[in-house]
Amino acid sequence: MFILTTIEDLIQITPDQFNRPSAQALKDAINTKYSNKVIQNIGLCLCLWDILQTSEGLIGHGTGLVNVNVEFRMTVFRPFQGEILYGRIKSASPLGIVIDMDFTSEVFVPANALQENSEFDEAESTWVWQTENGSELFFDRGESVLFRVDREDWIDQKPTLVQKDANGHPIEERDTAWRIIGAMNKSGLGPTLWWDDAEEVEEEGDADEDGDVDMEGEE
Repeated sequence: MFILTTIEDLIQITPDQFNRPSAQALKDAINTKYSNKVIQNIGLCLCLWDILQTSEGLIGHGTGLVNVNVEFRMTVFRPFQGEILYGRIKSASPLGIVIDMDFTSEVFVPANALQENSEFDEAESTWVWQTENGSELFFDRGESVLFRVDREDWIDQKPTLVQKDANGHPIEERDTAWRIIGAMNKSGLGPTLWWDDAEEVEEEGDADEDGDVDMEGEE
């Protein structure tokens, strides 16, 4: 789920950071530039892991910025296809379910990747699985779930002009640069509460078969 990626880049330290230790100022500058950012075909950068090597800092002409060539490693979120991950249901629509993983909500499970015979309840804004025995199991908002990584969607973020209304608000927001497409259509996937309850019922049934003794009629 998490990998280390080596990056080489020119990092700039602003004059207001000159009173701090150079190593800490450099780490903060790297985290500011990369943390919570998506790098195309690499993944979601979380935080700096370590610095491998640096050049001498050079002050930029007319800017006062210190420019340092740095080779460093970042902790990156990049799950592999088929990996089972944990999250919570953030929202649902007729198109599918959005899952939150605390540090990212760019996880989408389409409707056709839910359990078979699942239907969307418009009144409750949630998906419901109609099981073979006739019971209803709900994909409730906030419920913890397990899902399988099916694929990744990379969206090219080309520079574009942002159109704004009279109040200066963007008319159309740009789409995310990266999204995980998941699936919850196998046994053991979906809300963990379903399978926890099933195991408890099975254990109780085993106990009745193996451990209970009928005392009726005994003196």
